Amino acid sequence: MAIRQVITHPNELLTTKCKEVVNFDKKLTTLLDDMYDTMIASDGIGIAAPQVGETIQVAIVDLGEGQEVIELINPVVVEISGSEIEVEGCLSFPDIYGEVERPFHVKVEAQDRDGSLYELEAEDYEARAILHEIDHLHGVLFTTKVIRYVELEELEQEEVME
Repeated sequence: MAIRQVITHPNELLTTKCKEVVNFDKKLTTLLDDMYDTMIASDGIGIAAPQVGETIQVAIVDLGEGQEVIELINPVVVEISGSEIEVEGCLSFPDIYGEVERPFHVKVEAQDRDGSLYELEAEDYEARAILHEIDHLHGVLFTTKVIRYVELEELEQEEVME
């Protein structure tokens, strides 16, 4: 397990549509483990393979707080509902935050590291994180969805008020 460099904008890898994973092997396991270590070291809650230089459909979401790490391989969004606007950030856009509208609920089909197919439903913050990472796999950046950019000072004031 190793910490990899996070690719930051501008870099064409971030807007590349990723290839489907067909080999569920030791290389994939190493990538998933490295991505997790990189995400934790970067203080993130999600990371996608293109953010560490790999253009394959692999993403991780970990909200912490005793929740299980979600590994999304070849994910497909099969259902969405609701809508909410919240502030997002991204490891590939250091210190850039913006309000983004996303579905409140999502149902996803994906594979795990062994290739087994599973289905996952999520709401609120977890759904937002999953959809953000799936966007990365299609070369879609959160900055293309920003309604309004938010300054760091504004975020810090909101955190103090909560």
